[in-house]
Amino acid sequence: MRRKRQEFPLDNVIARYPSLRGTKQSQIRLLRRYAPRNDANLAMTSGQGIKLFTTEKHKNMDFRQQILQGIPATLPAKYSYDKQIAHAPIRANVLNDEEKKLSVRNALRYFPAEWHTELAIEFFEELNSYGRIYMYRFMPKYEMYARSISDYPFQSKQAGCIMLMIQNNLDPKVAQFPHELITYGGNGSVFQNWAQYLLTMQYLATMTDYQTLNIYSGHPQGLFPSNPSAPRVVVSNGMMIPNYSGKLDLEKFTALGVTQYGQMTAGSFMYIGPQGIVHGTTITLMNAFRKKLADHETPEGKVFLTAGLGGMSGAQPKAGNISKCITVCAEVNPTAAVKRYEQGWVDELIEGLPALVERVRKAQRDKETVSLAYIGNIVNVWEKFDEEGVFVTIGSDQTSLHNPFSGGYYPVSLSFEEANSMMAENPASFKKEVESSLVRQVACINRHVAKGTYFFDYGNAFMLEAGRAGAAIFDEGGEKFRYGSYVEDILGPKCFDFGFGPFRWVCSSGRKEDLVTTDRLAMEVMEDIRVTAPKEIQQQLDDNIIWIKNAMSNDLVVGSEARILYADAEGRAKIALRFNEAVTAGLLHGPVILGRDHHDVSGTDSPYRETSNIYDGSSFTADMAIHNVIGDSFRGATWVSIHNGGGVGWGEVINGGFGLVLDGSEAAAQKARGMLFYDVNNGIARRSWARNDEAVFAIKREMERTPSLRVTLPNRVDDKIIDGLI
Repeated sequence: MRRKRQEFPLDNVIARYPSLRGTKQSQIRLLRRYAPRNDANLAMTSGQGIKLFTTEKHKNMDFRQQILQGIPATLPAKYSYDKQIAHAPIRANVLNDEEKKLSVRNALRYFPAEWHTELAIEFFEELNSYGRIYMYRFMPKYEMYARSISDYPFQSKQAGCIMLMIQNNLDPKVAQFPHELITYGGNGSVFQNWAQYLLTMQYLATMTDYQTLNIYSGHPQGLFPSNPSAPRVVVSNGMMIPNYSGKLDLEKFTALGVTQYGQMTAGSFMYIGPQGIVHGTTITLMNAFRKKLADHETPEGKVFLTAGLGGMSGAQPKAGNISKCITVCAEVNPTAAVKRYEQGWVDELIEGLPALVERVRKAQRDKETVSLAYIGNIVNVWEKFDEEGVFVTIGSDQTSLHNPFSGGYYPVSLSFEEANSMMAENPASFKKEVESSLVRQVACINRHVAKGTYFFDYGNAFMLEAGRAGAAIFDEGGEKFRYGSYVEDILGPKCFDFGFGPFRWVCSSGRKEDLVTTDRLAMEVMEDIRVTAPKEIQQQLDDNIIWIKNAMSNDLVVGSEARILYADAEGRAKIALRFNEAVTAGLLHGPVILGRDHHDVSGTDSPYRETSNIYDGSSFTADMAIHNVIGDSFRGATWVSIHNGGGVGWGEVINGGFGLVLDGSEAAAQKARGMLFYDVNNGIARRSWARNDEAVFAIKREMERTPSLRVTLPNRVDDKIIDGLI
């Protein structure tokens, strides 16, 4: 085919490839190297411009070339809505006419003026049809999954690792609503729209270790000069002026395209599929049974009743199986239930309450370890089990009640389809149905608890929203919730206060044998630590050694070759250093990417979840999370993020996270030592100041080991002195 040769001034090429602005010719040569010969060969001219050759063969562009292209040079074909894949619920129409114009105007600024007439109509239709502008037309045609690091175009290996993590968050096997760029939780977004994804990937592909990419709620603000010790990417999600952080504000400003709800690991590119929460759920469930059962009893034949099989809640059946109980998990969305079944995360699908009761009774008689997904509403299950006398030992809920009126919770009075229609067409009525359903659900839970069930809030804002709905969820004083959260009762005192939390890693090579090697190295480190560990943390170490020994046989991987393990600062640093040495020695075939859930010792300030076991009044402050992200950023994190919202909802929590690339260098080892130490001990220090005994123990122990650490400790006051004041 004969090429059409066109001359473009350098400014025009930069307009087409924004990441070239202010960059060196070496970066532009990278674009030339991967540019398709039949589409966009870029040749440097006399320093004044670039010759761009174009043809009609965009379809021949390979993966690397499409990444480097960013926003396509020609307008892609219009998107054909795929009904075979799960889509986000239609959001409420909250904008007035002038605001809708502003939303479309905001969306169009990503594209050249000659496309505006066509795209304005299309984006306006998207806004009216779905409540958001996702820019479906610009969704890439290549398969979305975490490739090996060697498959990505990059100048900075750290940036290449971030590209891998982004694509894992959007993998259809991993993401809840991949076409809407939502990873989990109903609205946990990686980006607001596909233009942001394309530009971000292009920036990452062409940046160097002397640049940092700033991302504002999914929008890539641009590359700024920095240095190799600085983060490659700094992310913020949903950060609002405090008085504009309510639920209606979230809907409005998200529809305007100026913010997003990043959840926790969705908007920070650190999600590793349901495995990320399986371990925490397993630890929680095992300790819940320990709390409820006598010493001679086991979870075998005991019922754990809960709800939700989405991105995060889908971990519950697997955790139940590992804990060796009977898990009954209700899910109103048949697609979500089938997806988890096909992935092997739930053993059986059941429709119909009589069939469910019969199956549970058999499992109780036979003391089975089995996970049952009931396709239907959880309220019906609680009520049916109450009527039939099916005893529930442990009860909880993992519906997305941080987002109660936009698809996070489905009321018992409506079918799945009816609820989806009402929430978009009549949000006020839908809100009433949700509140009525919560009142009814809590009433039945209370009846089960009176029979001996142990119920805990799983940090999804269940009790918070039930209380707002008027449910009987408060104690006799009417001020405190009658049930504890899982952090308040279990993870806080048993894990977080001692510094144990959800440490995780990803093998960038994409090779399973590398994951096997890292599992072995981590287990060896934990076993070595256990030899001299104090009795206060023996149980935590034992649980995690068993976890990592069985991790491969539990078949936990969905998406990237990743693992999660609860470890303290000592464990995290020693594991990281072993990984880094293994990369240097060639035992691993690529860098290891470290991270954690934001739901951790230090990462999150959330009075109804992560900091719910802090009783000095500071649980409503957010200094810890802010200090953590700042402190991690200058101690060597490869990328950092800070979010408003996550877990219990927008305006209810501030949380942050990090990623750290171990490339086998001494610089990476130094960063791991300093950053991981601070990332954990910042939180222990705060928890010890709140007079938590376990945290006081942990921080004193750390100060003995680390003379340069000096933390202000609390002096306790005799209760008689305080009680005598009033």
